[in-house]
Amino acid sequence: MPNNTRVQAVLFDLDGTLADTSPDMTDALNKLFIKHGKQTLDYELVRKNTSRGSIAMIQLGFEEILEEKHSNQLRDEFLQIYAENLCNKTQLFPGVNELLESLNNTDIPWGIVTNKPGNLAEPLVQELGIAFNAVCMVSGDSLSRRKPDPDQLHHAANMLGINEQDTVYMGDDRRDVQAGKAAGMKTVVAAYGYIQDDHDPNTWDADAVFLQALDLKDWLFINS
Repeated sequence: MPNNTRVQAVLFDLDGTLADTSPDMTDALNKLFIKHGKQTLDYELVRKNTSRGSIAMIQLGFEEILEEKHSNQLRDEFLQIYAENLCNKTQLFPGVNELLESLNNTDIPWGIVTNKPGNLAEPLVQELGIAFNAVCMVSGDSLSRRKPDPDQLHHAANMLGINEQDTVYMGDDRRDVQAGKAAGMKTVVAAYGYIQDDHDPNTWDADAVFLQALDLKDWLFINS
């Protein structure tokens, strides 16, 4: 439903919210599996698990439970493969460009808060052409703690110079809602993102759940 309180800033998650990164992640993951003699995985399976993080995705291809040392080694290999193929197929979700243009045209500052490491997130947003207008970007290794801890969101609000209660955070995972609420922000869910079949974003206690990116534009009462 529409939001009747003026929001002064918007923060976005990256993967599954602004950018559809799962095609490149799937390719990188399957290259890792081939290297280790494992079966490749179907794109849809990987897509639904993308927001769970790299180790959870890697575990999908291994029947055995991975020990921490081994899983960390595989994660490093996966991230190296992914870094070399970062933006081959990745695109902004439909409506994202129009949404960001609307924010720019109405002088609502926006930024990105992601758990993706900075060495991946920063070149990706450059490749996607959205880095210039982002007022801030806080990556997964910018601080010592990351989502669902609220530290990244507090830091981003400070960079924007906007109070948390006047900011909305949009993401596609329960931890995004948890982090946003813990930071005192409004929260909205990108239900078009990487949500697992057994997860219902309507139960996450967010302020709104959107089926497409442009729903945020209407929620903010921004006119095109």
